[in-house]
Amino acid sequence: MSESEPPRPTVLTPPRAKLRRPRFQFVWLIPIVAAIIAGYLGYRTAIEQGPLLTLTFASADGLQAGQTQVKYKAVALGTVESIDLAPDNSHVVVKVRMNHVGARFLNSHARFWVERPRFNLSDVSGIETLVSGAYIAVDPGTPGGSEQSQFAGMEEPPGVRSDEPGSTYVLTTNSVGSLNSGSPVYYRDVQVGEVLGYDMGNGLGPVKVTVFIRAPFDHLVRPGSQFWNISGITLGTEGGVLQLQLQSVQALVAGGIAFALPNAARGDAPSPDNATFPLYASEQAADAASYRTQIRLVTYLDSDVAGLVPGVPVQQLGVQIGVVTGVSLEVDEARGTMRVRVDMQVQPERIHSSAALRQGLDARADLQRLVDNGMRAELGTGSYVTGQKLILLTNVPGAPPAKVTREGDALVIPSAPGGLDATLASVNDIAAKLAKMPFQQIGDNLNKLLITANGTLGGPQLKQTLAQLTATLQTANVTLGMVNQDFGTDSDFQRGMQQLLQQGSAAAQSVKALGDYIQAHPQALLLGRSGP
Repeated sequence: MSESEPPRPTVLTPPRAKLRRPRFQFVWLIPIVAAIIAGYLGYRTAIEQGPLLTLTFASADGLQAGQTQVKYKAVALGTVESIDLAPDNSHVVVKVRMNHVGARFLNSHARFWVERPRFNLSDVSGIETLVSGAYIAVDPGTPGGSEQSQFAGMEEPPGVRSDEPGSTYVLTTNSVGSLNSGSPVYYRDVQVGEVLGYDMGNGLGPVKVTVFIRAPFDHLVRPGSQFWNISGITLGTEGGVLQLQLQSVQALVAGGIAFALPNAARGDAPSPDNATFPLYASEQAADAASYRTQIRLVTYLDSDVAGLVPGVPVQQLGVQIGVVTGVSLEVDEARGTMRVRVDMQVQPERIHSSAALRQGLDARADLQRLVDNGMRAELGTGSYVTGQKLILLTNVPGAPPAKVTREGDALVIPSAPGGLDATLASVNDIAAKLAKMPFQQIGDNLNKLLITANGTLGGPQLKQTLAQLTATLQTANVTLGMVNQDFGTDSDFQRGMQQLLQQGSAAAQSVKALGDYIQAHPQALLLGRSGP
């Protein structure tokens, strides 16, 4: 290179850049994990969260949003989300978010209610909620209901749950007495069911009482079974003995029903679910209805029948053969008189030797023979404590002839005064006979007799007779002394005479004592001696 050439400029080569990947920061794991967890929880919530259930209750007592749960057999099915008042303020609306298990309970057969402590006369329930708090209980009902998410909650727990085996029956009656939901049902003094409720309908027909009988006792309910009301206390007499009947304290307070299966109905097949039976007012009425042969009788009474009511027995020789079914007053406007008509149902099966009546061959002819022999219907007293009356079929001696007539399908038998009326009739008869007796004339004759007796016993003739008897005895004693000298003191003649004199002396003393007593008590001639 020459000196004249200029120097070449120095070219600077820029440094070569090197790319370096950023290092991973572990702190980024926190939001990543949080996002994953949030996504998983959202996914689980979306899967597990069930539909929204809407319930209406009269009150939200014991319920709290976010805490109160819906449970079935202690398994949580959902939680209350909100509690609001209805727009018209008439009830509360409870929103419940159900889980995936609770979703299966949302069908038209399900029933919901608030389980809280309940203390009433027929049941005590919900005691566990005193510690755990109130919760909403559910009964799923029978399978096959349609899907539903809105329900009107029950104010009381249902009497029977859908998972309890048994059968439901309907009883018809004119009066429910003290029966209510939860009242027990007994068979042979064992509680086998309970009353679910009753329906009065339009108020013009009979009341329908629904009862539930648990299995296996429901197979005892057959077409011939008899149901009767056992509410309260039954006071009456049987066999002359005062009896107080009380099924149980629960039945006394909350009412109750009992039923029985008669021997004649044991061969029948069990009744189906929802079968209908009559509910009788008493066991006696139910027992009377269990006889398959019934003969309607009618009699008419002209006396006071206070205490004679339907249901009281009809007795013959102290044995019940029927029951009174009706008591009514009839007025004969033409004659202006009144009488009481008594309707009866007689069960010939109660009579051992009544084959003809049981077969219904000729009941009228059989009754006519009994009436010809003096059988009459009369009013009797069943209890002097309660004043209950009954009808007695008794034989009246000397009863006038009477005929058994027919009124529709009932046979009319003659009656006779009975009870207090018969007693009053007897008293009146005795009074009439006494009125015919001449008491004034009898009294006058008695006075004359007393005067004559007093004059005779207290007169000088009796005294003179006694004096002569005494003198005779003295003479006899002298004679006896002379005889002793002739025959000796130990002879048979002497002993006989001495015995004769002793008896005569005793007789004289008795006559004297009798005279003294009658003189002091002349009325003894009529009334006899009184006192010592």
